[in-house]
Amino acid sequence: MAARAPDVVVDEVTSDKGRDEFVRFQLDHYAQDPNYVPPIVAERREFIDPKHNPFFAQAEAAFFIARRRGQPVGRIAAAVDSRYNRFHRASDGLVGLFESQNDPGVAAALFENAFAWLKVRGMSRVLGPVNLAFHHDCGVLVEGFERPVSMMMAYNPRYYAWLFEANGFARIKDLYTYELLTSQGLPEKVVRLAERVKQQGRIRVRRLNTVDPEHDIRRIKAIFETMLKPGFGLAPMSEAELMNVVQRLRPVILLRPEMSLIAEADGEAVAFSITLPDTNLALKAAGGYLFPLGLAKMLWAARGIDRLRVLLFGIKDGWRRRGIDALLTLETFKQADALGYVGAELGWVVDDDKLMNRTVQATGAQRNHTYRVYERPLLG
Repeated sequence: MAARAPDVVVDEVTSDKGRDEFVRFQLDHYAQDPNYVPPIVAERREFIDPKHNPFFAQAEAAFFIARRRGQPVGRIAAAVDSRYNRFHRASDGLVGLFESQNDPGVAAALFENAFAWLKVRGMSRVLGPVNLAFHHDCGVLVEGFERPVSMMMAYNPRYYAWLFEANGFARIKDLYTYELLTSQGLPEKVVRLAERVKQQGRIRVRRLNTVDPEHDIRRIKAIFETMLKPGFGLAPMSEAELMNVVQRLRPVILLRPEMSLIAEADGEAVAFSITLPDTNLALKAAGGYLFPLGLAKMLWAARGIDRLRVLLFGIKDGWRRRGIDALLTLETFKQADALGYVGAELGWVVDDDKLMNRTVQATGAQRNHTYRVYERPLLG
């Protein structure tokens, strides 16, 4: 493990002022990076505040800031997700929300404090970066720096992988995202399969009910839970946490409600596909703040969004390999093309999930980003 920089002091965040500093460090850290998309500061403050984020109902976390000569030079979060550990029968701690100057000694100081906090809570292994759970953004970007990342995906400088590896972390999984361009069309075999399923008449595809989305979201949650097995990164979500995510995404869903689809068989919801306008363009225009001008800038920039993000996709256990994935893909593609979108990003997909990678590649999508998740034993 890299030696801790002797002139770095790490403090735990324990106040609203500290949470504000923790969030704002990211904006300063990336101030000169043209590819960085700043989050909305107020939303990020609530995200790490147990009073506002229902994730903390079954989890706890600590947040640390590293300073050199009084100036912030890095930050990290350490978390224990009890629901995740019960589901996986594990004692895994998580590190995430990691940002650091290009200095392994700064990173070592941050990791040292995070590891100590996790050891006190009985964790035997640490995974990261995970921000703060796997259904949030996770992983270190290691490939695809020449392309912008899409909404709700991590971004970082190239040297972050080196900082993790210099501090004793080893790769556990790579996560892939894919890009599908409307100009290239869908492969003929995908179209034929989708049309055949459609003609059989049993599967009906409709848009998400945006008037009362909670009912449909609960049906989506039920489908998702049939897919859950102790695979990498998967764990149940509470209804409160899911609804919190829905409320945050509702304005984006309402931008293009025709892109969020549910497939039903005899009235039973059996599959879903949630595709959203990629709001990173609008977020970048806001510069991290909604007021006094950020909201107006964001709304204006949103007019130019020409890319999509396939955020969620799932098929109920027992309904796979029936062509429903092809039907949802075709219906989404038709809508995207008609509305003038040039492409979409799909993912993430775990590197060793051969079936899912083949399914995505069958649409003609090409891999565009790779994110790496690391592990490290917690000794002593």
